[in-house]
Amino acid sequence: MKSLISTNKFYVELSLASIIFAVALFMDRLMDAIIYMLYFVIVLEITRAVVNYIREERVILTTLVDAFVILALRELIVNVVKINDKNIDSWNALFTSPNNFNIMVISGVIIFLLFVRYLVVKTSHRCILGKNKPCEFDD
Repeated sequence: MKSLISTNKFYVELSLASIIFAVALFMDRLMDAIIYMLYFVIVLEITRAVVNYIREERVILTTLVDAFVILALRELIVNVVKINDKNIDSWNALFTSPNNFNIMVISGVIIFLLFVRYLVVKTSHRCILGKNKPCEFDD
């Protein structure tokens, strides 16, 4: 029974993603659709963190770090779209462009946030108290 439910969820998700992709492609707004979906995920993650804080009176750091990673990825996508029309013909042009500098900084922020997420998972109460179970990255 559980397999049937997960299969149905997969087909619903696949159908919805296909419809959104086709509409965005038809309207020539694919990047805007991706950016707005990332905004939606950020709002969902922050709302989930606030609700968990109100209900359980504690902050779950993985939720907040996930929201910041998604926000940084959104910024990276926006900056990459901005530089699609620029020619980079030398190393000097690569490092003097403000957009390229922003991309390098945001990439560093993403790597740092992924490291912070790793530390948050490894130092969580589930991982420290449950010595019999290996710590996984699933929440």
